[in-house]
Amino acid sequence: MSIICNLNNFPQDIANPVVTIGNFDGVHWAHQKIFEKIAERARDLHGTSLAITFDPHPIKVMFPTKAKPLITLLEQKKELIIKQGVDILIVIEFTAEFAAISARDFVKDILVDKLGVKEIVVGYDYTFGHKRQGNIEVLRKMGSLFNFNVQQIDPVYVENVLVSSTSIRNLIMEGDVVGAKKLLGRDYQIRGEVIRGMNRGSTLLGYPTANLRLTDELIPKEGVYIVLIDIGGKTYQGLTNIGYNPTFKNQTLSVETYIFNLSAQIVNQKIKVNFLCRLRDEITFVSSKELSEQINQDVHQAREFFQKKKNSL
Repeated sequence: MSIICNLNNFPQDIANPVVTIGNFDGVHWAHQKIFEKIAERARDLHGTSLAITFDPHPIKVMFPTKAKPLITLLEQKKELIIKQGVDILIVIEFTAEFAAISARDFVKDILVDKLGVKEIVVGYDYTFGHKRQGNIEVLRKMGSLFNFNVQQIDPVYVENVLVSSTSIRNLIMEGDVVGAKKLLGRDYQIRGEVIRGMNRGSTLLGYPTANLRLTDELIPKEGVYIVLIDIGGKTYQGLTNIGYNPTFKNQTLSVETYIFNLSAQIVNQKIKVNFLCRLRDEITFVSSKELSEQINQDVHQAREFFQKKKNSL
């Protein structure tokens, strides 16, 4: 897949572009259905599948006080869309000036004149253009005028729950990473750089942890989670604690991960933490010894979890 960040760099010899447009926060099951459809239609038309997204998220520009934490920042969103088999991803810088473009001008100037669109595939609730004046009905009218087809993807439900970025965000904030996975189609992941902590894990507790300087916006509810950690493409099992370390009366939120069977120094390295399930709430203990004993129990539970998972394969 090629990634284009400037429409002026769009090739002029792209055959029969089949386009989808959206923010695609989370690249969840419903988004994946759209990507599957544009890939299918591109094959049917001997054309090219093309996804358009925006950075930053439009709501951050237009209504910054109402902006919610994103499920996937641009780096991960690109990676996930690549996995969907899309031929070209266009990332449009979203500005107040871009937001002022009318729905008609967006279709005529960008989709038709610039991209030469042959077919558009969008979700059931898609809106676009200045003040969201454009919708699927507008697209279909303009499709008749400019000779392109429009397809709408119906809502997607998993166990009677509507798959949406809002539903997923709420589940993650509640700590229900298992429920979030059902709607995402994968484990929820956060990323960051390992930084030096207070060194309590190894010296006081006997469990050295990787302290994360986060790049992501959406952090699961405080508590202890069973996780898989990606370090340079290699996967490790582990436990992550999200919280304020009440036993030590910390004032700032921290994300600390105990990585099983890792002896290497990883300070300053970037890692990815995938959340499998939530074990418990964060607890205040009367002593570091009591906390260490609880961590020992958590590790035992996590190892049992991974063993059961292995046995079920």
